[in-house]
Amino acid sequence: MKELTVKSGESGQRFDKYLARYLKEAPKSFLYKMLRKKNITLNGKKADGSEKLQAEDTIQLFFSDETLEKFMGQEKEAQVCPLEILYEDADVLFINKPVGMLSQKAKKEDVSLVEYLAGYLLKSGAMTKEDLQTFHPAVCNRLDRNTSGIVAAGKTMAGLQTLSEAFHDRSLHKYYLTIVGGVIDKPAYIKGYLVKNKETNHVTVTRKPVKDSLPIETRYTPVSCSKDRSVTLLKVELLTGRSHQIRSHLASIGHPVAGDWKYGDSRLNRRYKEMYGVQSQLLHSWKLILPAGKGELQNLSGLEITAPVPETFANVIKGEKINGEKI
Repeated sequence: MKELTVKSGESGQRFDKYLARYLKEAPKSFLYKMLRKKNITLNGKKADGSEKLQAEDTIQLFFSDETLEKFMGQEKEAQVCPLEILYEDADVLFINKPVGMLSQKAKKEDVSLVEYLAGYLLKSGAMTKEDLQTFHPAVCNRLDRNTSGIVAAGKTMAGLQTLSEAFHDRSLHKYYLTIVGGVIDKPAYIKGYLVKNKETNHVTVTRKPVKDSLPIETRYTPVSCSKDRSVTLLKVELLTGRSHQIRSHLASIGHPVAGDWKYGDSRLNRRYKEMYGVQSQLLHSWKLILPAGKGELQNLSGLEITAPVPETFANVIKGEKINGEKI
């Protein structure tokens, strides 16, 4: 018999999800069968898996050592990569994701920020390999591979739930910086409808709703134009978080994001590639402001996180004589 004690960082999750993480090689049908037969119990009593775990709960697994070893499987080697940490406490973490890194896996063989996050927490001593058997830290927002900036992550179930809720109900404010073609001299609030082609991973923006379209809302404020008035540095507030929203929405009104080969201006892109080595869209998740008094983690109330732009982005601002001090 194996007995497990629920730690504070694991509390709040469903019992069946906890079991699925710990016995990751076991079919769900097997887990529910073991619950029905009381081969798995919670605090010495029969459970159905829907219970919300609390710190110090005890879980009893009446399995042989061979069965446990079979269904626990082998832990993968931790992936380590230097991460730029913007803020960290016992429950949450905010990271400045670089261009080129996946937020989450797209394919099974991918290595993403999620794996690097686990490696970072193991290396720093914030988590142990045993902790990862029953709770995996996760990111709460996703950025495109070639979009840089703030990614929020939960180190505990409470942190994960608090941040995820704030993203889901749009109670936090998300601001991006981008450089777009043309001159924009007035703030604006724009609306539209977005349709995604899943086969090509390309989206189309329309002014009126069409089949399978989703509403989008974007607000932007010009910061400064380049000296030759060919591009504008924008501060963008993302009011809805659709796939490729900022890039496609701005392109649809004639102001494509510089460096964006999917929706952008190829002539501008070639110029910036030759002059500054720009390989992808100049779009950066710059600032997050959390809502006041959100959930049980009151220390996060009103927290403001800012991420410095990547070197290439900063070089374009300097080279094009854009007044970045107005940000």
